Amino acid sequence: MCELLGMSANVPTDICFSFSGFLHRGGGTGPHRDGWGIAFYEAGGYRDFRDPHPSVDSPIARLIRDYPIKSHVVISHIRQANVGQVKLANTHPFTREMWGRPWCYAHNGQLSEAWQELPLSFYQPVGTTDSEHAFCWLMGELRQAFPEPPQDPESLWCHLHRLCEQLRGLGVFNLLLADGEHLYTYCSSKLAHITRRAPFGQASLSDAELNVNFAEHTTPNDVVSVIATEPLTDNEDWVRMEPGELLVWRDGEIQGRFKT
Repeated sequence: MCELLGMSANVPTDICFSFSGFLHRGGGTGPHRDGWGIAFYEAGGYRDFRDPHPSVDSPIARLIRDYPIKSHVVISHIRQANVGQVKLANTHPFTREMWGRPWCYAHNGQLSEAWQELPLSFYQPVGTTDSEHAFCWLMGELRQAFPEPPQDPESLWCHLHRLCEQLRGLGVFNLLLADGEHLYTYCSSKLAHITRRAPFGQASLSDAELNVNFAEHTTPNDVVSVIATEPLTDNEDWVRMEPGELLVWRDGEIQGRFKT
């Protein structure tokens, strides 16, 4: 299956360290050779990079690893194709607009053939994956329920959890979703997270020979949370999410938690 990487931080933060280990799983230490992508939200703007080639060999991936793009919210994905050809149109993350914001999405898992019966309304897929079809359905359901941003965000979060539960009923559905302010993480089978705050310490990557002392690159007020399919470091205590659990992140902190 594919793997996911996300970040939520209270200050503009680069993801170079985590991405350095993550990209090795795309054809190096892992079998995910069928494309990769990463998206950044920056000061009200959005940009992404996608490549249908293995991240471990990708010059674009090396650029991202070495170029410290500062962001509050990041979503990344490495693909092991099961539905849809290996091509750019089928490469995560996918993006759609709602309420004047770019919503970014990446999925890990595989759905049964029943995904083809999910009715689409406002949004249509460009590629041929179960992942993108599910995203278009999910966004359409949210837009029908909330034509405008809700005054009570928890009503949106509860509805999103119900929709994710429906998709989990069709197979394996691990999700990262972001709207520029919040990062939503839903666990169907595997997701883990870690929150780094003062006092910061050292971290060592599992997939590459790289160590960092975060105390040298942070302030006492920084809060940075990283979410991944599998822990990226071998000397830190990651927390594994429960199947059916949705976490809502903002500025590196958990704002909402919903369980089956």
